[in-house]
Amino acid sequence: MIEPRVFPKEQLREFTARVFAHVGVPGDEADLAAGVLATADLRGIDSHGVARLSTYFDLLEAGAINPRPRIRVVRETASTATVDGDNGLGLVVGPKANEIAMDKAERVGSGWASVCNTNHFGIAGYYPLRALDRDLIGWAMTNSTKLVAPLWGAERMLGTNPLAIAFPGREEPPIVIDLATPVVPFGKIEIALRKGEKIPLGWVVDAQGRPTDDPQALIDGGALLPLGSDREHGGHKGYCLGMMVDVLCAVLSGANWGPYAPPFMLRQQMPERSVGKGIGHFFGALQIGGFVDPEEFKRQIDDLVRTFRRTRPAPGTSGPLIPGDPERAAEALRVRDGIPLLPAVVDDLRQLSRRTGVPLDA
Repeated sequence: MIEPRVFPKEQLREFTARVFAHVGVPGDEADLAAGVLATADLRGIDSHGVARLSTYFDLLEAGAINPRPRIRVVRETASTATVDGDNGLGLVVGPKANEIAMDKAERVGSGWASVCNTNHFGIAGYYPLRALDRDLIGWAMTNSTKLVAPLWGAERMLGTNPLAIAFPGREEPPIVIDLATPVVPFGKIEIALRKGEKIPLGWVVDAQGRPTDDPQALIDGGALLPLGSDREHGGHKGYCLGMMVDVLCAVLSGANWGPYAPPFMLRQQMPERSVGKGIGHFFGALQIGGFVDPEEFKRQIDDLVRTFRRTRPAPGTSGPLIPGDPERAAEALRVRDGIPLLPAVVDDLRQLSRRTGVPLDA
C-alpha cells in the first residue's frame, strides 16, 4: 500500500504560483493558474492538480507556451466571442475567456466564447463553478491531444474532450456535472501507472487494437476507448460526445481538431500537420432570469435533488449520488485535513523545487 503525504492546501497553492512566476508568468496570472490547479486537488481530481505542474513547467521553460500572452477577441457579437489565446497557458486563457462569456450573459442573457490558440485548461468543472458564483448556469469544454479511438477504430483520433455544466440550487448544493468523453480520463491511467496497478478491461486497447488491462499499453501506442467502450455498451454515444466537443471547441474557433490537436507533453509526438491554432475551448453562460424566475428555478433544483436522494437504493449501495457529491465530499475533507499526494507526485514537486529554488516544504 502506497501511503500519500498530506500537504496544507495553502502551501501547495503558494508553491504552484511561485513556480509559474519563476518561468515568467505574471504574478496575478500565476495566482490564477495556481487557483485552477488547487480547485482540482481540493475536489479530489488528483490527476489535474499539482500532479500536472511539472508538465506545464516543462512546456513554459521550453518556450512551447507563451507565459505572457496578449489575449484578444478576434470576432464578436453581443452574446458571442471568438478569443485568440496567443498560445498562452490554458489555466490563464480559460478563466479570462470564461469571464467574457459570463459578462455577456449578465448583459444580454447568454454569453458564449470559443477559444483558439490555447493550451490545457485544467479541470472543466472549475469554469461552471465560477458561473455559480455569479448566479449563472455555466458550461465549459475543451478538446485535447489525441488519445481516444473512435468506435470500431484501432488508433487515436480524438482527445479526452471533457465537458462540464453546473446548475445552482437554493438550499441544496448545486448540480455540477464534469465528465470526460472516453471511458476514463488519461489521468486515471497516470495514477494506475504511479501505483503499479492493472486497469479494468474496457478502458484501453493496445497498439494493435486489442483490449488490455496494462496501463503501459496506452503509453506504448494504444488508445483509450470512448465512453461506453463498445457498441453493445453505448460506445457510439461517447464517440459522438467527443466529436461534439471537438467541433464546438476547435472547428468553431479555428483551433486544431481531432488528431491534429497539439500534445500536452514535450515527449509526445507532434501531429503530422496543423489545421488551426493550438487547441480550443468553449464556454457558455446563461442568465436564469431570461427563462424563468431565478428563485423558482432554484426551488425546483432543490426539489429535484431531494427527490433523487430518496431513490430506492440498488442492492449493496447507499443509493444514487447527485452530480458533484463526490467532489464536495472530497473538498470538505481536504479543506480540513490537507491535500494527499502520492510519493511519485511529491518527487516531481521536489525536482521542481530544486530546478527553481522555490521551497516545497515550509
